[in-house]
Amino acid sequence: MNDEQFPLPVVDDIDSGGHWQAVLRHELAIRVCGGCGQVLHMPKAYCHACGGWNTKWQVVAPRGTLYSWTTVYRQIHPAFPAPYTIVLVELTDLPAARLVGHLPGEPDLMAGLEMVATFTDIGDLRVPVWRPAGGPLGAERGLAGQP
Repeated sequence: MNDEQFPLPVVDDIDSGGHWQAVLRHELAIRVCGGCGQVLHMPKAYCHACGGWNTKWQVVAPRGTLYSWTTVYRQIHPAFPAPYTIVLVELTDLPAARLVGHLPGEPDLMAGLEMVATFTDIGDLRVPVWRPAGGPLGAERGLAGQP
């Protein structure tokens, strides 16, 4: 993958900037309301449940389970040669939050498969990369650490 072609996230946004700051430290963080405990994902600086502005970033384990996935067969961006698979991972620590990831090719997946996030550098940024935890879908098939 060419780093110059990779679509880069906005990392200094008031709503999501804390997530990217955590990723730089090799951590995942999800915004939650300090008042009512609501998981705020997609992240917002205010709570849509209670209307409060007392939100914070909660570090979570980089582990989850595969909730859903789809395989793309037509290349739509130069950074992602087809086929590739988009995964939706439900976090172990906060199941109300689901994060999106990318796997090259057409891996043999099933709902509930344990997933783990690693981190890779793209230019000056770092991004989380989801992959199946261990087993034949991990390093043996060349998926470990690939965005």
